[in-house]
Amino acid sequence: MAVASAAMEADTPPPRELLNHGEPTRPRPASTVLLVRDGTDGLEVLLVQRGPTARFMASVWVFPGGAVDAHEGHGEQGHRLAAVREVEEETGVRLADPDALVLLSRWVTPTLYRLRFDTWFFLAELPVGPEVSIDGHECVAFAWLTPARALARFRAKEMLMVLPTVSHLEQLDGMSTPARALATARNRGPSHVEPLVVGSGDSARVVLARGNETSS
Repeated sequence: MAVASAAMEADTPPPRELLNHGEPTRPRPASTVLLVRDGTDGLEVLLVQRGPTARFMASVWVFPGGAVDAHEGHGEQGHRLAAVREVEEETGVRLADPDALVLLSRWVTPTLYRLRFDTWFFLAELPVGPEVSIDGHECVAFAWLTPARALARFRAKEMLMVLPTVSHLEQLDGMSTPARALATARNRGPSHVEPLVVGSGDSARVVLARGNETSS
């Protein structure tokens, strides 16, 4: 997986209450899905906005997803089951086959943070029929955007995003159709990403530098 720049930055300094001051905490398993469809201007991806009172990433635009529940098990299958469940809970869209999801990457939150996740990112095409419906609480808005438009709104500070979201949008930018995006992801295979922390205290930033991603 490549990014467009030698080093990219998306995250502002974390609030002090989110910083870890002791031993690194164990990352919690989580899953996220990049749901794509054919739009009038080419491939579009679904973004949802978290509620303003959310404990984690309030008001941030993200891909649908969340933590893996204990009953869903461990390993890849647990992540796939969680991905399907979270998409349905947050958007009303049911993905019938967890095994059809294409694994894009695995991101681990830096040890700088107290709340950490081991997040598996999957790619899936919107099934024919279902319409997106959000609950207005956990997610308060949604948007189907081309990757280029989403990135432009992020850079214009119209949409608040975090580093993994920006990185995956950059990967999708230039993909003309869901079929092409899925084929490219299958051929490339998943990558394991652990972003770098640059600076300390109030000046700390989480960045993704070329070379700190590995193929799985």
